[in-house]
Amino acid sequence: MLVYEGIKQGFINDVLTDNITRKIHEKYQKFFGRSGEAQIKSWKNSMEYMYKVLNDNEIPDDSGVAIEFNIPSTSKRVDFMLSGYDKNNKDSVIIIELKQWDTCARVEGRDGLVKTFVGGGFREVTHPSYQAWSYASLIMDFNESVQKELINLYPCAYLHNYKITPTDALVDEMYKEYIDDAPLFGMGDVLKLREFIKKYITYGDNKELLYKIENGKIRPSRRLQDSLKNMLNGNKEFVMIDEQKVVYETALDLANKSYNDKKKRVLVVNGGPGTGKSVLAINLLVELTNKNMVTNYITKNAAPRNVFYDRLKGNFKASYIKNLFKGSGMYVDSEKNIFDALIVDEAHRLNAKSGMFKNKGENQIKEIIHASKFSVFFLDENQKVTLSDIGSLDVIEKYAKQLDAEIQVVELESQFRCNGSDGYLNWLDNVLDIRETANYNFDFDYDFKVLDDPNELKELISEKNDVNNKSRMVAGYCWNWISNAKNNSEIHDVVIPEHNFGMSWNLANSSTWAIDSDSIKEIGCIHTCQGLEFDYVGVIIGEDIRYENGQIVTDFTKRAGTDKSLFGIKAMYNRNPEEALKVSDKIIKNTYKTLMTRGMKGCYVYCVDKNLQNYLKEKLNNL
Repeated sequence: MLVYEGIKQGFINDVLTDNITRKIHEKYQKFFGRSGEAQIKSWKNSMEYMYKVLNDNEIPDDSGVAIEFNIPSTSKRVDFMLSGYDKNNKDSVIIIELKQWDTCARVEGRDGLVKTFVGGGFREVTHPSYQAWSYASLIMDFNESVQKELINLYPCAYLHNYKITPTDALVDEMYKEYIDDAPLFGMGDVLKLREFIKKYITYGDNKELLYKIENGKIRPSRRLQDSLKNMLNGNKEFVMIDEQKVVYETALDLANKSYNDKKKRVLVVNGGPGTGKSVLAINLLVELTNKNMVTNYITKNAAPRNVFYDRLKGNFKASYIKNLFKGSGMYVDSEKNIFDALIVDEAHRLNAKSGMFKNKGENQIKEIIHASKFSVFFLDENQKVTLSDIGSLDVIEKYAKQLDAEIQVVELESQFRCNGSDGYLNWLDNVLDIRETANYNFDFDYDFKVLDDPNELKELISEKNDVNNKSRMVAGYCWNWISNAKNNSEIHDVVIPEHNFGMSWNLANSSTWAIDSDSIKEIGCIHTCQGLEFDYVGVIIGEDIRYENGQIVTDFTKRAGTDKSLFGIKAMYNRNPEEALKVSDKIIKNTYKTLMTRGMKGCYVYCVDKNLQNYLKEKLNNL
């Protein structure tokens, strides 16, 4: 999706007539919602500099111009693109990352990072050349037109307010490989940037290449469970961008320091669904293991570990795999600092006690910090889905202090699931009454449908699954798991009589429901899909969440008796009804948001409560 597109001459005219900022702003508002005053000023400033650069007769008037191009399957946008053909008539697209910076410092020990004044303070960010290169790499990865038609991408960065000197931090030797890949231009470099453009664009294309990129077929996003083997073999499967790169380099640096000086350090990474937490966790596992650090990847939920094991068996020894991937209750009796690094994914799912009967140890967070020199917790407190989930920033901070560990907290914001649609996530928060949000619009890039019949939902997901076995049905846990149906998909647990619909919960004899070829015949729940992702997900919303008297209501009494997520809520209700309703309301809403964000490309929904179904349709139609 392009916020602004045209040809060079049209862009020149829009700048000359002072219309360029208005046009960008209007289109931006339509797709992304409000933009701040600082962003509007940056458009005005940067576009006037780009006018200076392009105001050259040797740059074809009919070269394509694009501003704020949304990179497929992400929430990131390219500032400026120019398209055309080189002297040999080869397709060329120049990607320009524009910066308002006027100061910068090196960051020692962290590859590809610099420090500059952004967002009201001095922060570590990716080097502009790294950023431009990583954006070009993402477009190359996701866009089939770029690959099949051999469209050449040439990234660069233009810091028009920044005077680059020969001894400047930005051009330090440590950044050379990134500057070689994406040249850097600063204040006074208009002529140099022009020459860079003219090197690759000799003839105009009347924005034809931009059209091919914008409308080209998008390659399916890589799924972590499919890329795991290559990652453990040392292959780079995922390009880390922006704050992902910052978090990764921060974690490596802290792990190295703790390895050398034996001082405890803790890193907390806050990030919502689809921000790449698990990808970062696996990348860290690979890198730290390659450095001969004794490292574990930890998840409380067994489903991801079982899928990872299945994907890796036959390529690595079983003992090697099981020594890498551990459950969260394995550290009750661990010695102090026995591990160099412990990487905790889905840290919000950690429990206080361990063991089958939850009677071992004191607190899993405390035990993990105790057992490791360096620990990193990937956290999303809005994905707590049971009463026993205790993972939170407050608890991590408490035990870090108690165990004399330095602690640092960082944020992940880039969106890679749900087709990169921040708008969809904001919309979910709004319609499920999790929090009031604005700026949601996802109709252009995420496939969401509300269906009237669960059989239609099943049929649609089955059709999607026929393509590559990467789509699944899931449901809220509002139907009991029939004991004699645990190994027979013909005995139906989830039954909706008015539609003559019935399916079985995922079978007990499979711990790899997410990837098994016959799993499309079964329905998964929160416990079998959290931490995993699919292309499309079909969600049946049970009676535990309804729409009544103009508002969303939740009802823990509609949860199945076989579901242990809310075990103890009735006793809590008897002691403190208000607190019990508050806690169960959050868990139920978190559960459905988690289910509805498992799909990378789309989510289809059926609601048992017809009022809720109509409410979702109305909200969808009002987008």
